[in-house]
Amino acid sequence: MAKSLKQNCYLLDTSVILDDPTHILRLYDKGQNAVLITNIVLAELNNKKDDMRGEAGFRAREFFRYCDNEQGRTVEFSELPKCVQAGFKANAAKNKDKYYRLSVNFEHSILQESQLEEDVPVYIIYRELYHIEQHFSHSRGLNDAKIAEIAQEYSLVLLTNDISFKIASEVQGVETQSIRNSRVDRPDEIDFAYTYPYTGDDPQLDSAQEHMNFEQITFVQEAGDKNSQIYETGVQKHALSLNQNLDWCDFDRRFGENFDETLVRPINLEQKFYYTMLTHPQNFVTVVAGSTGSGKTLIALQAGLELYKEGIVEGIVYARNTVTSNDPQAELGFRKGDEGQKLGYFMYPLYSAINFTIEQMKKRSINSQVEYAGNINSMKQESATEIFMLNHNIEVMDIAHLRGTTIAKKFIIIDEAQNMTSATMKLIGTRMGEDTRMVVMGDINQIDHPFLSKRRNALVDLLKKAKTADYIAGIQLRHTIRSQIATWFDKNF
Repeated sequence: MAKSLKQNCYLLDTSVILDDPTHILRLYDKGQNAVLITNIVLAELNNKKDDMRGEAGFRAREFFRYCDNEQGRTVEFSELPKCVQAGFKANAAKNKDKYYRLSVNFEHSILQESQLEEDVPVYIIYRELYHIEQHFSHSRGLNDAKIAEIAQEYSLVLLTNDISFKIASEVQGVETQSIRNSRVDRPDEIDFAYTYPYTGDDPQLDSAQEHMNFEQITFVQEAGDKNSQIYETGVQKHALSLNQNLDWCDFDRRFGENFDETLVRPINLEQKFYYTMLTHPQNFVTVVAGSTGSGKTLIALQAGLELYKEGIVEGIVYARNTVTSNDPQAELGFRKGDEGQKLGYFMYPLYSAINFTIEQMKKRSINSQVEYAGNINSMKQESATEIFMLNHNIEVMDIAHLRGTTIAKKFIIIDEAQNMTSATMKLIGTRMGEDTRMVVMGDINQIDHPFLSKRRNALVDLLKKAKTADYIAGIQLRHTIRSQIATWFDKNF
């Protein structure tokens, strides 16, 4: 919300808090505005907190976790913020409303981001008998009508993300607004690659062009002929933006004869940038979006193998959400077998990348043939995969198991991030230890989580943050290598 000399009084609907409890901190704006809720919202949040599977339940519990019971107290009307007192309509006095000042104590890291050192006060308007109850005939919507009644009688700005509630309130003359923090509009258009023309031998960025760290920059050489016509020479130079400078990428040398022949080479420009970013000594967190066939997992595995061989990391961890296409019988707990066998159903992208790598190794080394090939020493492909994972210290995990541990000096591949909430991503990220590198990947067009959408999930949230945060490197892999059938379904459904 934009700052104003006038103090605004915001009455929050339940939907705003369930979207993100830290909206309260932003709305408060260092005391510039007042934040209020009703006893109806408090009751709805209390009912939601018992939902242990949904994001709404997590958000409700998060709100109550922030509340400081010891600092809360009842207050008189005269102690309410000035904008509340000024907007109160005299004919509402017969309601005999009661008031409570709730102290919301956000985590220190969140307060630092807002440059705030104190707790945020949230005022609760408690009304025992609502006028609307006397003539409300609809089977649904009574709670919304009660909240709107408070907003109208106190001249408060009603904040709601419920479009139906918003329309109904505006018809009654209530000023309404919406606020969404987690929604990312047009995630397909988030880009980190830029192309600039240049003349001469030494391309440079214009001083007015600013880039975040690890954005991918391609310079295309142009020249003029005798008729002053401009044409492209075919010469390209590539760089990453790093600390407001260009970090040049010699892809011919990087992926030419100096490249480890036992690894799978990146085959297009996107993959080359992707690999370079993953193995860059100053990059520790990468977010990548791309559909099946773009090379997300395969290239990440190759980068992890290089880092492992060089001793930069001590192993590779592959973790993904075990969320399926809304089929509860396919969830991890319903599968047969022990934990490893259950996880195996969900690890096909990794196993496919490993098998592809093994085939590459077979072509380059007799020792690799003996060690990995299925037709030597009667070794099955499954056994070859297991030996490969053992030799390169590769382990697989369910996302849930990352929450209770700290992982240090590993290369972490987080897959299917589009099926994770931002809260889950935060829990995972805070478990990363020293010298750990993490790549978060997914396909924004493949949402299987019942509470998430293309605009609201951990993957797009990280992509958005990568556009404004130097600490996170982002890339979109738009070039895919897939069958005609897969391409048709991807474009037409």
